[in-house]
Amino acid sequence: MDEPVLLTGAGGRVGQAILRGLGDEYDWRLLDREPLPAAKVPDGVTDADRYVADITDERAVREAVADVGAVIHLAGDPRKTAPWDSVLRNNIDGTQVVMRAAAEAGVERFAFASSNHAVGGYETDERTPDLYRPEDDYRLDGSELPRPGNLYGVSKAAGESLGRFYHDEFDMSVVCVRIGNLTKDHPPREYERGQAMWLSHRDCAHLFDRCLRAEYGYEIVYGISNNDRRYYSIERAREALGYDPADNSADYTFEGKPKSDSDTETNGDRYDDDSFASDADRPAPESPAEPNFPADPDDA
Repeated sequence: MDEPVLLTGAGGRVGQAILRGLGDEYDWRLLDREPLPAAKVPDGVTDADRYVADITDERAVREAVADVGAVIHLAGDPRKTAPWDSVLRNNIDGTQVVMRAAAEAGVERFAFASSNHAVGGYETDERTPDLYRPEDDYRLDGSELPRPGNLYGVSKAAGESLGRFYHDEFDMSVVCVRIGNLTKDHPPREYERGQAMWLSHRDCAHLFDRCLRAEYGYEIVYGISNNDRRYYSIERAREALGYDPADNSADYTFEGKPKSDSDTETNGDRYDDDSFASDADRPAPESPAEPNFPADPDDA
C-alpha cells in the first residue's frame, strides 16, 4: 500500500502489537488521546504523523484521515465494565466520526476492532465451561447475530453495524475483527476462556496486515490464534483475508509455560521488533502504559 495507514488508539495494547509487528511495513499515521512516548513509536514516524486528538473531534479526525489509504480503528474505552456515557461517547459516537470521515475521504479499507464481548451472550450457563474445551465442537463463525454480554459489547455491535452502513453507502471495504484475549508471550494463565480465545502478538500483527492487504467487501471475522481450545471459527478470516495464524494455546501448559522451546516462542521470525529503536536509544516513557483509560484484564 502506497498511501499512509491511520492507526487510532496507537498507544494501547492492540496498537502496540500491530506496530511492533508491522512497524517497517507501512507509512503510519498515529492517533491517540495522549502524546505517545518515543518508545511506542516506530522509527520513521515523524512528529507530523503523530496526532493527539479525541476521536469525537471531527475536525482533527478529518485532518488525520486526509489522503490515507486505510484506517485501523482501535480507539475507545476498552473496559468491559465501562458505563454507558463512556461507551456512547468514545465507542459509538467516536467510531461514527472516524468511519464517516474515512468514507468521505475515499479511504479504501477500514479495519474496525470489534470484540468477543459483542457475542458474549452466547456463553450461557448451559454451554460453559465445556464451550472452552477442545472436545466441544460449538463454533461462532461471524454469521450469527450480535449477542452482547455487556454495554461495552453493545458498543462494539453498534460499530459493526456502522461498518455495514458505510460499506453499503460508500463502497468502503470494512472488516470487523472480534478480538479475543491478547497477550504477548503466553496465553492467559489458568484461564480456560482466555486460552480458548487467545490471540498472540504476532498473530495479531499478521491478522491486521491481512486486513490491509486482502480484497474484501464487508466481513466479520474472529481474531484469535490457531488454538485447539476455541469456540470461535477462524475459517472466514482464512478464506476472506488469507489469515494464517502461527500460535496455539495448546503449545503451553494450563499455567502458561511452553511445552516445547522449539516452536512456541511468540516473537518468532514472521515479524520482529526491529522497527523500533532499542530501549537504550529511547528516553524513559513520558506517560502511563495505557494513556486513554484504566486497564481492564479482559479488555478486547
